[in-house]
Amino acid sequence: MWRVTIQCSAESWSKHAPAFKAIAANYASTPLASKKMKEDERRIMEYQIEDLGAAEEFIEACMALDGFTATFEAF
Repeated sequence: MWRVTIQCSAESWSKHAPAFKAIAANYASTPLASKKMKEDERRIMEYQIEDLGAAEEFIEACMALDGFTATFEAF
C-alpha cells in the first residue's frame, strides 16, 4: 500500500484543478486528506493506492502539471 502526496501552489491549483481531478479519477485510489494552507493557499492532497505501478504513474501524471510536485511512500 502506498501513500501519494501531491502539492501545488494556489496559482497552479487555479490553473490545473480540472486536469488534476481528471488524472485522479483515472486511478483506483482512496483520498486520505486534502488541505488548503491558510498562509499561502497552497494545496496538499494525499491518496492511498494499492499498486506500486499505479502510484508511480499517478505521480508522473501529476508532476506533468506545471507547479505540481508529488512523492510516495509505503505505509
